[in-house]
Parts: sequence; structure tokens; C-alpha cells
Amino acid sequence: MATGTLTQALARGSLFAGELGTMARNLYGPRVRMGNWNEDVYLEEELMKDFLAKRDKGQLLIQRNRRLKENLLRQMQLSVSEDGYVHYGDKVMLVNPDHPETEAHLLLGGDLSLCMTPDEMQAHLSDDLEVPCGLSASQTKIPVGRNTFTILCAAGEVIGQVLRYGQNFRLGIAGGFEGRMLYLSSDHRTLMRSSKRSWLQEVYLTDEDSYLNCWQAAFPDPQLRLEYEGFPIPANAKILINHCHTNRGLVAHRHLFLRTYFGKEAEVAAHTYLDSHRVEKPKNHWMLVTGNPRKDSSTMLDLPEPPAEDTRALEQVAGPGAQ
Repeated sequence: MATGTLTQALARGSLFAGELGTMARNLYGPRVRMGNWNEDVYLEEELMKDFLAKRDKGQLLIQRNRRLKENLLRQMQLSVSEDGYVHYGDKVMLVNPDHPETEAHLLLGGDLSLCMTPDEMQAHLSDDLEVPCGLSASQTKIPVGRNTFTILCAAGEVIGQVLRYGQNFRLGIAGGFEGRMLYLSSDHRTLMRSSKRSWLQEVYLTDEDSYLNCWQAAFPDPQLRLEYEGFPIPANAKILINHCHTNRGLVAHRHLFLRTYFGKEAEVAAHTYLDSHRVEKPKNHWMLVTGNPRKDSSTMLDLPEPPAEDTRALEQVAGPGAQ
């Protein structure tokens, strides 16, 4: 009994000593006049001054991150096509239209727009765009800073002139920033540079003006491609966008996902996919989407589809009073 009582007393004493030690650690700070308390006080004051100075100058990481996000998601106004065609200088969205797939649950469905996608780590550290900047395909249909492109002249064209099949053009994007333009570019695949998931030819944004920025539009049907050479490109119609230097088509890989700063999006690369009839697959199809003149919608994609011809005929035969 004496041995047990002694053991319990020692245990209680050690527990009490531990609680005192914990309280001492919690209560100890620069205000306690022990050790290098004066240095700790000055250190806290300097840290607070540095924090307040960065906050006043807008240099905090959270402030930089907020400015970058506001610029990339800033609402933009697309150009409205009055004649139904696309012109140099127009602001458009590059959209890969939705198409049926056998394994739809494994793909990113819907209309996908080409978007500027900065590196996730750099987006948290800086309020400026890195060069080169990545790209991805997102399900957003709202024109914002990260998916609104400007059709630029390649050589000798005039702003406002109609863009035609087979003509060189460039695609520039400002990303919501003022006084800066990045160009859609690509180059041959190397061991050091390729797309992240498919390891094919990479597509990126750069501020260097070169022949790597040049692209051409082609008619989707190969049997009519030569006949359409030199014709104006209609707005909101399916086309092929081929890189002039490598002759590779712009493609959206709906089955390859990227973890971006804005969530899960699809990979974009430069590669031409052909079916058994030597026809480009729907993943190579794109549309130059323009703005909608109506106030209730922002793009032409928001317009309701017109009724089919057979449906109109049935409505006319039935009459307004038919049940």
C-alpha cells in the first residue's frame, strides 16, 4: 500500500510539473522580461512595420493574387459582325464546339473556349503574366479577359478588312491588362518542350512577334477546301485553325484534364487528327465567336436555335387555332 501511494504521489507531482511547464511556455513572450526580450520586441515591431508598408503599397501576396484574378476575369465586349464575317481587329472567342462522344462521362463536355492559363504557383506569387504563358480549354461561355482574343494582321493587312481562308493572321490576347499583348504561338516538339499531358506539339502565349505567331483558317470539308480558298470566313462557323510554321491543327483534348488556377480544364495542343476518310476530327474544329447585338446575351452562342424547316411547315398547316 505504501509503495502504491508513493507511486501515485510521484505521478501526480510529475503531472503537475508538466502543467506548470505548459503554462509557462504559453505565458512566455517578449513582454516577459527574460532573456533577449528587448530584441524580440524590436523584431516584432519591424515585422509589423514591414507588413504595413507592403499592405499600403499593395505588395502582399493576397493583394497581388486578387489583382491578377480581377484582370483575368474582367468582363469583355466581343465585336459584333454586321456583315456576318470576321475582320482583322475583331475581338472574338475561340470555341471548340460540343460534339457527341462514345465515352462522354470521361470527357469535358459542352462548348470549350480557348483560355489563357497562368501557372498556378506563379499566380499566387505575382500579379503579372508570366512569359511564356500556358493555355487550356474551359467550359465558360462568358467573354472575359482570359478568353477574349483579337484577330491581328500578319503582314500588309488593314484593320477592318475581312479575314479570308488561307490568309495568315495572328491571335493576340491582353488578359485584361492594359498596354500588353501576348500572341498565340507554337513550335516543333522537342525533348524540352511539349504539351503537358499528350506530349504533342505545345501551344503557348508569348510576347515575341515572329512567324511562330502566324495561323491560317481552312474549310472543314476537304473536298471543298480549295473552292473556299480566298473566300471570307463567316463568323460563328466551324473552321480549322492550322499553324503556318508546322502545319499542325489547333486541337482541344477533352479527355486530358489539367489542374489549373481556375479548376479542371482540358489540354490544348497543336496536332491534326484524321479519321479513316482523311477528314479532320471534331476535336480540330473551332469557331470564331462574335458578340451578340442583343442586350440579353453576350455571345452568339447564347442565341436559341431556329426551328427546323419541317417543324415550321407543320405549324403553318396546323394553323394558330390548332390544339
